[in-house]
Amino acid sequence: MSSESDQLPDSGADSSSDKPWDHAAPFLIRCQRLAADAAACVRFFSRLPLSKPLNAFDDPAAIPDFRRIARAAPLAGLVVALPAAALGTALGYTHLPVLVVATLMIGLLAATTGALHEDGLSDLADGFFGGATRDRRLEIMKDSRIGAFGALALIVSVVLRVTLLAALWQRFSPADAALLFLSGEALSRALLVWQWRALPQARPDGLAARFGKPDAATLKGALLVTLPLLLPAFLLLSLPAFLLALSLAAVTAFAVGALARDKIGGVTGDVLGAIQQTSGLGFLAGMLMVP
Repeated sequence: MSSESDQLPDSGADSSSDKPWDHAAPFLIRCQRLAADAAACVRFFSRLPLSKPLNAFDDPAAIPDFRRIARAAPLAGLVVALPAAALGTALGYTHLPVLVVATLMIGLLAATTGALHEDGLSDLADGFFGGATRDRRLEIMKDSRIGAFGALALIVSVVLRVTLLAALWQRFSPADAALLFLSGEALSRALLVWQWRALPQARPDGLAARFGKPDAATLKGALLVTLPLLLPAFLLLSLPAFLLALSLAAVTAFAVGALARDKIGGVTGDVLGAIQQTSGLGFLAGMLMVP
């Protein structure tokens, strides 16, 4: 029979080997849950084929609950923009003009998202500037047809994005420009969640009624997820350019939210799409306004 002292070293070794896993397990579970939430956001906001579960916490058939999964929207925004970033990186090392590269990137990004956010911007412009009353504006925004204001908003937005991306690809190497582009796409989704949380719902049967509305903890989670995704911008840009890009993106998102509160009393899915588009433009412009 082994003595008690003989058994002690083995027991100590077992307990010490278990401790790292005991501490790592909750972290790994949180990462898996975040990845599942990101997958749910990607399915909702894009046409990327994610039909199979990503992990044990992911259910592709489940109705998205944005009270929780909106925290992963910035990460999903980066994932959705990856094909366009990859295309821009590859073509950036060819002799194609940067305007062609930028145009193809925007086209691929719109195809990846199903032009979801562009549609929101168009509907917002038609409703806000084509209707005289709150109810009429909401009615116009639900109409799938595009009007003059919506068409003009899309043209201006696409021209600005193509021009700004071309300038970004001209100033930085294609790989660095792609990283900056991805940072902006992630940030624009975080600002979307911010205004979604801050504004009341304009419709009783809107997004919040169907899929839930982000709470304070979810917004905090989205901002925390965004921080590491902004690291490339922090490292590649000068401090004035970085701060100006953040400021313009935030101010633009806030301005669109304030306009929505004034025009229709709150937020809709179209407003969120417009916030994503305009704040992304603000980030691009801020990066390029100063050296």
